[in-house]
Amino acid sequence: MTDFTRRSLIAGTAALAASPALAAIARPLAADAQRKIRTAIDRQLPENIARIQDWIRNPGIAAENYRMEEACAYTMGLLRDAGFQMVKKMPTSGQPGIFATLDAGAARTMGIYFMYDVKQVNPAEWSSPPFEARITNKPGWGQVIVGRGAINQKGPQAAFLAALHAFRAAGQKLPVNLVMVVEGEEEIASPNFHQIVQAPEVLAALKKCEGIIIPSGWQGKDGGTAINLGAKGPLEFQLIASGERWGKGPKGDIHSSYHAQVDSPVWHLVQALNTLVAEDGHTPAIDGWFDNVRPLTAREKELIAQTAASLSEEQTKAAFGVKMWINNEPWQQSLERLASQPTVNIQGLVAGYAGPGGKTILPGRAEAKLECRLVPNQTKAEAEAKLRAHLAKRGFGDIEVVVSGGYDPTETAENARVIRAQQAVYARFGARATLYPRLAGSWPGSVFTQPPVSLPAGQFGLGHGSGAHAPDEYYLIESINPAVQGLAGVTAGFVDFLYEMAVIR
Repeated sequence: MTDFTRRSLIAGTAALAASPALAAIARPLAADAQRKIRTAIDRQLPENIARIQDWIRNPGIAAENYRMEEACAYTMGLLRDAGFQMVKKMPTSGQPGIFATLDAGAARTMGIYFMYDVKQVNPAEWSSPPFEARITNKPGWGQVIVGRGAINQKGPQAAFLAALHAFRAAGQKLPVNLVMVVEGEEEIASPNFHQIVQAPEVLAALKKCEGIIIPSGWQGKDGGTAINLGAKGPLEFQLIASGERWGKGPKGDIHSSYHAQVDSPVWHLVQALNTLVAEDGHTPAIDGWFDNVRPLTAREKELIAQTAASLSEEQTKAAFGVKMWINNEPWQQSLERLASQPTVNIQGLVAGYAGPGGKTILPGRAEAKLECRLVPNQTKAEAEAKLRAHLAKRGFGDIEVVVSGGYDPTETAENARVIRAQQAVYARFGARATLYPRLAGSWPGSVFTQPPVSLPAGQFGLGHGSGAHAPDEYYLIESINPAVQGLAGVTAGFVDFLYEMAVIR
């Protein structure tokens, strides 16, 4: 198991940033407490591994409404077992969420965000059943758990819960109180999460927090990781073209020979899709799309340059299975594009027949699933309105636009305590951390950073995993790489983070 030594832990805890008076009193106590907690972490490692496996074996898939009530109840049980005194199911217009609190009698309170839903799976694409949670060896990394939700998000979340179990087993109080909010619709772009967060009791609890984090695990092979100061916002939607709604083409499938006299809803959809991007195939062409897009600041460009210098381009290309970036741009320029550019992406396109041989039909219906990634200062409401207006202006107003979820981009200042605490902990664990302006993916952090909550928010966690939304998703539990933490080290990192949040000025 790859973990930091007791000597480095003692030295690290003594170096935590605090007021002189607090450092003189709290830090020796914290160091002694962390030694006891670390002993508990090592002792509890088998049950912590088993907890991840069991959570994976109890999936909830919001997109398919699959076992969501059971998944919510299971997650509530995990929170109670971890020491949360109050755990409450929160109904929404969609899938339920969870609100939980842990009062440690501390001076400060920290917010934590969890999700209990996972992406859909095609078992045929996996090397082992996606909900079996098989432990296997990953060359170059070590022992991993393979399963849907392993890295996104059950592995990192379970590591955080393992930290709470270790506090209790070591007879130590948490240095901060906790407010937990959990949703079951993250993988469908959180259409109802705001209902949970803005419930009066939840909002009142969050108002007491220093900030909020979602557990993560992004260490690369060199041990480095990224601290994101924000995330893009998504707009997830479906476009549906049908002969019945269009008034042209067939209501259902007919013989393909009739295309000589009957319009095609499939081509109608394809033509509509083609208007959404420029001829280059990637630049959004929706009317007014860039009106409110904020360019990168000088500081953001500086941070991206630092990231480009420290992050391996070749390793990143290999991980993505790509040979070049858009326009064959150099590494730094491609990272600037990644952080600054909104996108319009086709996730899937379905129409007619795609089986063996030909079926010679003219389909009466075609569907496309898309998502847009939004950057400051775009909003989800603005993007949806402009999309609908764009299609209507070009004669595609008959195409049904079904928005399933979305939220605004998020930003957090780099001097926020949740950001500086991450930097301090990563440094103590020897994990080189770069600041990056914006995660290209999305999480509903804007629900926290925007009014009425108005909290700094981000991701934190040591360790490694990959394959989110893909086959053979995995989470590292025992590392053979000295630069990358296994599950015990990840758990210790969460312990250290909570201590850091308790005293950081």
